Amino acid sequence: MSTAPRVVALGGGHGLAASLQALRRVTPHVTAVVTVADDGGSSGRLRTELGALPPGDLRMALSALAGDDEWGRTWERLLQHRFGGDGPLAGHAVGNLVLTGLAETTGDPVAALDLVARLVGAVGRVLPMSCDPLEIVAEVVDGSDVRQVVGQVAVATTGGDVAAVHLRPEEPVACAQAVEAVLAADVVVLGPGSWFTSVLPHLLVPGLRAALETTRARRVVVLNLSEQTGETSGFSPEAHLEVLAAHAPDLVLDVVLADRDAVLDPRGLMAAVEAAGGRLELADVALGDGTPRHDPERLARAFTTVFEHGAGAESAWR
Repeated sequence: MSTAPRVVALGGGHGLAASLQALRRVTPHVTAVVTVADDGGSSGRLRTELGALPPGDLRMALSALAGDDEWGRTWERLLQHRFGGDGPLAGHAVGNLVLTGLAETTGDPVAALDLVARLVGAVGRVLPMSCDPLEIVAEVVDGSDVRQVVGQVAVATTGGDVAAVHLRPEEPVACAQAVEAVLAADVVVLGPGSWFTSVLPHLLVPGLRAALETTRARRVVVLNLSEQTGETSGFSPEAHLEVLAAHAPDLVLDVVLADRDAVLDPRGLMAAVEAAGGRLELADVALGDGTPRHDPERLARAFTTVFEHGAGAESAWR
């Protein structure tokens, strides 16, 4: 590869962390754009008590990009450390408190994230998809009934079939730096992760969706290794793409990356990928321990192949 690409990865939670752990092996120019609709655990408490931007997924992204030296590993462990006991601090992650405190003292959540990134020696940058806390609302089909389910935790654990999601407020303002990063990127990566609560919300922020639709970057979707109980129960890999297309019909994909063993109907998935305008890349990216988790080394090799495929004289990455 001639130069390291500028890559923006969008998502949240463990899925985004896995993507970031792989991407940092490929390029130092990584920007994470993170969902801000979490309402559970420590993040939910800080959001309710202080009106704070939920910091949990942002903290996880910073930890995934933290420096590999002793300094970075020490601060990464501290960010992830949770207080025990049964007092007011029980269950809070130190990083959540640090990010919330810095956002209050600086008056700017992006400045807070940049300060913590410097502290941990992060490879790249972490940004929120919006600087305002958002709420996920899902349309859930339960037998013959259609009902609304409100909140990230409730949607992720619903017993019905999630048909669609939207955000409150309905047209949130995108983080300006996140939009700039997408427009300046060589590659943007969506997924893996909780499809309705971590991946699709980025497409429901108008400014961010417009940037994803118009960027000259190559658009790569990384599919999950399995369905997720509650949120995507019974979903095939191609069903994930159909739902994505329903929420962002003007988004054209360049590449869809899937684990070879997770695809039971390669021809069906290939047809869905081609309908979205892209090509299918199958690779061995699972950890291989029986859990539906991506292996950072294998995923990094797959990213390298995807990024280099089709590079021409006009652009090293498109």
